[in-house]
Amino acid sequence: MKRVKNYLICYDISDEKRLSKLARYIEKVAFRIQYSIFYLPNPNDKEFKEIQKEIKSRIDEKEDDVRIYTIKKSGFRAGIAVNLDDPFTIV
Repeated sequence: MKRVKNYLICYDISDEKRLSKLARYIEKVAFRIQYSIFYLPNPNDKEFKEIQKEIKSRIDEKEDDVRIYTIKKSGFRAGIAVNLDDPFTIV
């Protein structure tokens, strides 16, 4: 049985130009939930590594904050808070 992994990508970008470039890219691979929060459903390992690489190429690691959180199956339910166990920070 294939393991399903879904992610939340969240960012705080200080420069408008970098913000626009990053948002345009992430909109191509994930679904926008809020202004700076995206839902990335079940990428394979190769896709996930490529997304990480593309995100890093669009930010300033000293000024910007980008985080990718794993959504555990048991933590994603309508009507209650989302449990974000095992956060994974790329920057």
